[in-house]
Amino acid sequence: MKNGVMTIVKWDDAIISALKEDITYEDISTQAVMPHPTAVSVDLICKQDGVICGLDVFERVFTLLDSKVIFKRFAEDGDPVKAGSKIGVLTGDGRVILSGERTALNFLQRMSGIATLTAQMVKVLKGSGTRLLDTRKTTPNMRVFEKYAVKCGGGTNHRYNLSDGILLKDNHIDAAGSVKRAIEMAREYAPFVRKIEVEVENLEMLSEAIEAGADIIMLDNMDNETIKKAVEMVRGKAQTEVSGNVTLSRLEELSKLGVDFISAGALTHSAPILDLSMKNLHPIK
Repeated sequence: MKNGVMTIVKWDDAIISALKEDITYEDISTQAVMPHPTAVSVDLICKQDGVICGLDVFERVFTLLDSKVIFKRFAEDGDPVKAGSKIGVLTGDGRVILSGERTALNFLQRMSGIATLTAQMVKVLKGSGTRLLDTRKTTPNMRVFEKYAVKCGGGTNHRYNLSDGILLKDNHIDAAGSVKRAIEMAREYAPFVRKIEVEVENLEMLSEAIEAGADIIMLDNMDNETIKKAVEMVRGKAQTEVSGNVTLSRLEELSKLGVDFISAGALTHSAPILDLSMKNLHPIK
């Protein structure tokens, strides 16, 4: 897969779980109309412009059901696609293809939708020096697929999970007693190679974070004027990240404020699917 992300992750379990969810013991509809093995071919069609992502996952759904299924693709993950274009052709036992169709499309449409929205946002930020990040606001058990989709769209992954980095948010700060104390405790606990990121909600908290030596400061739910003041206060003493209420329509304004990163939960929790379909199924003679 593009970017090398999915090649080092075990994702069969998630696909098998999705198949089990859709097929309890048999596909009644398919068994009714196709009781015997029948070789067929079907096209994978794109119905709107976007960025394709998840083709290996799409193929794997079918090969887990039957290793003899063949998927010939005409695009690769991360490629732009146009409405009406043929993305690939599946050939194999029609019973397998019909039974795996919805699960395979669910993965592919979801991942392609995330990649498409990410690409739109990255385009707005081009030339600004600000990088687009995702968040942990992902669908349970789908994170590996959704974060891979962000990469395919040109975005950058924030920490993968809670073991991957230190991010001290409002409740961590409340638990520690203050911004300064939270940073001190994190630095005492974590290996020296770990960067410490802290979330601040106002300029008073920002001052405390700067003084305590935070490596990255997340400016959470601040208006544009406050962000400008925050960037001036930091002046290279830490990296800055904007988070909260990040939308495609607001992104152009945010790109002009001089922050290092912008994180958008919307990439994974609000991206619409890319409309794709399997059409023109016919027997192979």
